[in-house]
Amino acid sequence: MLSYQHLYHAGNLADVQKHALLAWMLEYLTQKDKPLTYIETHAGRGLYDLSSAEALKTGEAEKGIGALSKALPSSHPYARALARIRSENGPHAYPGSPLIAATLLRPQDQLHLAELHPQEHAALRQALRAPNVSIRRQDGFELAQSLCPPEPRRGLLLVDPSYEVKQDYDRIPKFLSAVAKKWNVGVLALWYPILTSGLHAPMLQALTRDHPEALRHEVRFPPIREGHRMVGSGLFVINPPWGLADEARRLDALFSKAKKR
Repeated sequence: MLSYQHLYHAGNLADVQKHALLAWMLEYLTQKDKPLTYIETHAGRGLYDLSSAEALKTGEAEKGIGALSKALPSSHPYARALARIRSENGPHAYPGSPLIAATLLRPQDQLHLAELHPQEHAALRQALRAPNVSIRRQDGFELAQSLCPPEPRRGLLLVDPSYEVKQDYDRIPKFLSAVAKKWNVGVLALWYPILTSGLHAPMLQALTRDHPEALRHEVRFPPIREGHRMVGSGLFVINPPWGLADEARRLDALFSKAKKR
């Protein structure tokens, strides 16, 4: 249940999609002076070393951020966060979503992060030390339920499980509907894998039925190795910020440009 470690996959194409859109949404939300709340249910370690043996073993980062970083405009919040974190931690550093959020958010904003894996939790505590960041070794779904509606009420929830626990596919639609009722102004973002088995499909059908106004964005890419079941990734966003659909289309163009190289 706790065997997944994102270090093998950090900076892959799925990360680029998720983190580019997350960074854009956070920058959009911080355009107003009002404080906000950021909640993440499966935070990981926050900071990854792409020169590590684990990252080099899969080569996913090289085909992900390694291939796309040059095509990303330097003014993009994702690019700015990456540049700042690498200036502080070295050229092979890669930020997970908690560190991207902490980099782009302000001292008046509140961050609540959950991570159950003991080593990942310990690494996250090392990577993020700020008075406005709360890190808990707790089930992330339970943390989000207990916090919602949060204070401040403006904000964003990122749900990004590894889906090692197959029951997550059944749990997530009910979970997001419950959170949406309690936190009707929150931006609720769910990352999911696109699998050859179609295991994700019933979850998406339920989500689309329950939240017809949500934004759904998907990117496709070849399996990282022969027999690998993931052939793309998606982001399902309830209460999407204005302009997110346009940003998603710009991201599609970036992925298309990278494929032609």
